[in-house]
Amino acid sequence: MATRARRAERRTDALSKERIVAAAIEILDADGESALTFRALAARLATGSGAIYWHVASKNTLLTAATHDVIARVMTEVVSGAAPQEAIRAIALGVFDAIDAHPWVGTQLSREPWQSAILQILEGAGGQLQALGVPEQAQFNCASALVNYILGLAGQYAAAARLLPRQTDRSAFLATIAARWAQLDPTEYPFVHQLATQLPGHDDREQFLAGIDLILAGITTVQ
Repeated sequence: MATRARRAERRTDALSKERIVAAAIEILDADGESALTFRALAARLATGSGAIYWHVASKNTLLTAATHDVIARVMTEVVSGAAPQEAIRAIALGVFDAIDAHPWVGTQLSREPWQSAILQILEGAGGQLQALGVPEQAQFNCASALVNYILGLAGQYAAAARLLPRQTDRSAFLATIAARWAQLDPTEYPFVHQLATQLPGHDDREQFLAGIDLILAGITTVQ
């Protein structure tokens, strides 16, 4: 009995929270949030569910930790010593690419606004605003504009992930939407009718960055 207990203890010690989070990310990336169960994790890690619960209390806790891990990597990849505006652009694009690669991250960021991953984004953007020389009384509003814009993207991706199958062809889907817009009455929807020709070929990443640049242009005028 003592030998069995020692073996169980060794397995528990070898099973770190980092390993569990990494395995969870693999499952989430492959099959989505519904596939992430403690039974699936136990099978992937060749351990028991009890050993996982020792490190992670619940699925929600695990999702929060996995999101934190993905966003932490984004923040560490920002080039040290970069100019403030370039650093902000790098943070924003890093989050964009992370959500694109891990759609479940968008769902998580839109689900819990107080979680550590969002605090990482806020701290990263806010620190660069300070370096940019934005007056202290304006920093909160400027940081909120930036972070809310980034999280707006997260919300859009989360909605798409819930409504559309992962294998949806983007070009075909946008072409369908554009065709619907083109059929609208141009006198009632003149601007939307005009956009219908641009929608299918637009680049989401470029459009997102254009929005960041517009916000930064406004921020630089704050005195």
